[in-house]
Order: sequence, then C-alpha cells, then structure tokens
Amino acid sequence: MASDKSVPETAAAFAARMTVEQVEEGLALAPKFDAGGLIPCITTDAHTGEVLMLGYMNGEALQKTIATGEAHYWSRSRRCLWRKGSTSGLVQEVVEMRIDDDQDAVWLRVRVAGSGASCHVGFRSCFYRSVELGGPADGPARLVFTESQKSFDPKDVYGDAPNPTQL
Repeated sequence: MASDKSVPETAAAFAARMTVEQVEEGLALAPKFDAGGLIPCITTDAHTGEVLMLGYMNGEALQKTIATGEAHYWSRSRRCLWRKGSTSGLVQEVVEMRIDDDQDAVWLRVRVAGSGASCHVGFRSCFYRSVELGGPADGPARLVFTESQKSFDPKDVYGDAPNPTQL
C-alpha cells in the first residue's frame, strides 16, 4: 500500500456503475453502498487468515483506507469515521484489499500493531465465540468461547471511553 499517510484533497472518485460486465469484470472500482451509504468489510489477519472483524465503510472510509494503507471504518453506533487503532494503538496496516464480484463487500488482509488484537472487548478476534449447533429448541442458542483469554485489558487501553456496543 502507499506510504503516504495523508489523503489527497482530490481523492479519485469511484467509477460509476454502468454495466454488469464493467462491475464484474472491469478494472475500475465501482463500489455499491447500501441505502445508508455503507459497504460491509471483512477483515482478516494477513498471515494466518483468521477473521478478525466485520466492519462497515462509507465512501470516505474506503477512500482513506486506499490512500493511507491503514484501515478506516464508519462506526454505526457512534455515527463517525474512525481509524482502527487510533485510541488503542492496534492499527491495522492493509496488506491487501479486495472487492467481491458485484463490488458490494470489501475484504481487508491486515497486519495489526501491538498485541495483534482487533476486538474492543480485548480478544484477538471479534469472533471469539462459536454458536453451539444442535442446541435446545426451547431456548436461546448457547455460545462457547473459542479464545481462552483476552489479548489486552480494555480498561487499560480505552480507559473510560464509551463502549461502542449498543443494546
């Protein structure tokens, strides 16, 4: 990715979506954002392939990620742009960015600074629990932890910053 960490004032606009062939087999990035102006982004560890998180990007987050080589997302709970790691130091350096066939989902392969964790709860991956299959039909499905310990203590990293999880 680019070594320049600033976003140019005249960041290249995304291509217009003109034809199915252009979107599916063309060479221009023409992302399809949802009605809220967002596109989902799966983020994985570049070395292990482990899924670290699912985030969302708006156009600005996508442009900043492309321009800086560091992952930027749109926080749906805080309703603001954020650079992953700006508070925690767990910056995600983009090794590769891919777009799916119809250009409505992004995949980032990243190297994470510090402990390598990406979850605000303190685990390495945001997917730190699995759903027990074949569980009871008369109650909620049961979750099982797949990570035995946290990579960091969220209170040490985030202090009294508000938790982004919304009920």
